Amino acid sequence: MERTLVIATNNAGKAREFRAIFEPKGFTVQTLADFPNLKQIAETGSTFTENATLKAAAVAEATQLTVLADDSGLMVDALEGEPGIYSARYAGDHDDAKNNAKLLAKLKGVPADQRGAAFHTSLVLRQPSGHQLVTTGEVRGLILSAPRGNDGFGYDPLFYVPSEHQTFAEMPLATKNQHSHRAKATAAMLPLFDEWWEAAQ
Repeated sequence: MERTLVIATNNAGKAREFRAIFEPKGFTVQTLADFPNLKQIAETGSTFTENATLKAAAVAEATQLTVLADDSGLMVDALEGEPGIYSARYAGDHDDAKNNAKLLAKLKGVPADQRGAAFHTSLVLRQPSGHQLVTTGEVRGLILSAPRGNDGFGYDPLFYVPSEHQTFAEMPLATKNQHSHRAKATAAMLPLFDEWWEAAQ
């Protein structure tokens, strides 16, 4: 089977992270930007894994290629898990600045030691046959009162990792790829990947 992997995203930041992982394994990595005629996929699931599965299944069927889909989000303790599965569209569809502003407004007055949060990723690797592999990853951190750093995307400038003394937006990509929720989900997937791939051939 062709060693092409479609990352089910238009997010250039996510694509860059996954390219760094899968291109050294000999894969040609594409994204939804390479398939402009694909229909919009409704993320109607009630969990991260359900939404990732919906994306993976739709793109695998449409492209007849192996697809890696993720659904990721931020869960803030003081907000009872918000924004959760609505992270990308919390204040406007994939509008990072508005989403961050809404989060900061909701946390106004919450003391630093009560601003704990987790980033979660569910990864679904799927082939057109329906052969599928699912892994998850989480990382804990704190939500700052103001953004820091110029790299990353989404809530990265607000998500501070105490062990690294940096936000995700301050970390070099190589460091983020060691500590992020996507990195942990991918680390869980990689030891299973080759056997999963061979089983589908």
